[in-house]
Amino acid sequence: MSSPHPPDRTPIRVLLVDDHEMVLQGLRAMLARFPGEVEVVGSAGDEAGAVRAVTAHRPDVVLCDIRLRRDSGLDVCRAMRAAEPATRVVFLTVYDDEQHLYQALRAGASGYLLKRIDGHELLRHLENVQLGDIVIDPGLAGRVATAAAHLRHGEFWPGARLGLTQRESEVLALLVGGLSNKAIAARLVVSDDTVKTHLRGLYRKLEVNDRGSAVAVALRECLFR
Repeated sequence: MSSPHPPDRTPIRVLLVDDHEMVLQGLRAMLARFPGEVEVVGSAGDEAGAVRAVTAHRPDVVLCDIRLRRDSGLDVCRAMRAAEPATRVVFLTVYDDEQHLYQALRAGASGYLLKRIDGHELLRHLENVQLGDIVIDPGLAGRVATAAAHLRHGEFWPGARLGLTQRESEVLALLVGGLSNKAIAARLVVSDDTVKTHLRGLYRKLEVNDRGSAVAVALRECLFR
């Protein structure tokens, strides 16, 4: 059964932004189960089309993938909000990680949901977004809350305030633990070259030139306990 919907309330007008036709068809079919509650007003597959559509239709909510073949969903979100500042964008994606979530919220999104969601959950989140709430996939929100309890104020993960990405932070933690490049690669299931790339990035951001200095900064800044 669909959620109760006041008879005097107009349907939530939704724009879909995804570059996979099967995904668009699936979302249309899912939302079609709630006539009178949700109306899909259009769809787009890239930034230019999304901006045109949001300007033409002025939807209540935009459901947008965070990664498109030709454009970044983050850039699409910013462009749509620049064109229509009242636009509420909810990312609907397969990327189940905190870094994408934080990037989405910084881009001005009103939500971050995963494509495993069912229709009733999606409808409930759309209703909450229309009321002005920020919605986040419950599992992801739980992980973020747990991590936040162990971080200093202003950090999303250890070293965030120093400019480290989440993966650079993971590499640094393993450095502090005394692991070699090869062991780090095995632990993170990446190549040795990928580890070296992350090391170069974190060395630059920490303004150091070697592993020992990076570990010293990590301990001095109390990034890991």
